[in-house]
Amino acid sequence: MLSVGDKFPEFSLQSVVSLEKGKEFKTISNGDFPGKWKVVFFWPMDFTFICPTEIAEFGKQHQAFADRDSVVLGVSTDTHFVHLAWRNNHPDLKNLPFPMVADTKRELSAALGVLHKQDGVALRATFIVDPNGIIRHASVYDLSVGRNVSEFTRTLDALQTDELCPCNWKKGEPTLG
Repeated sequence: MLSVGDKFPEFSLQSVVSLEKGKEFKTISNGDFPGKWKVVFFWPMDFTFICPTEIAEFGKQHQAFADRDSVVLGVSTDTHFVHLAWRNNHPDLKNLPFPMVADTKRELSAALGVLHKQDGVALRATFIVDPNGIIRHASVYDLSVGRNVSEFTRTLDALQTDELCPCNWKKGEPTLG
């Protein structure tokens, strides 16, 4: 698995960006977000149980990420058509403010090393990538455990200080450097 200090792989993938007829899909790539931090999270499959709770929470905290000069990208190995069907059928996903990226050929998941060895789906991985395309945080959860989205805003705050941040540090508290 790629980790902290590695360059995030180049990608160009179909994504669901809207529910508006004729504007549902867009190709998303690394170059679409110059100068921005990226929070890229993966989930195993659409139309499942834990995944929509995480995806919805990333949506609810969208402004918190935007306030930190970052963009959120959600990725699974399902197609963009399946993403659209899920968004249309799940009330918590209808108004998502970030792209649902379709890594259908598993190229990005494989390049990052986050494919489940038996099931071939993406693990619950999250990467925080700095504006230079360098991975600054990488984490993976078991398929049966959902993430705490607030921990990623806290981590992003800490990374953006460029200082030493102690355990449980929160924005506004003193750093060690």
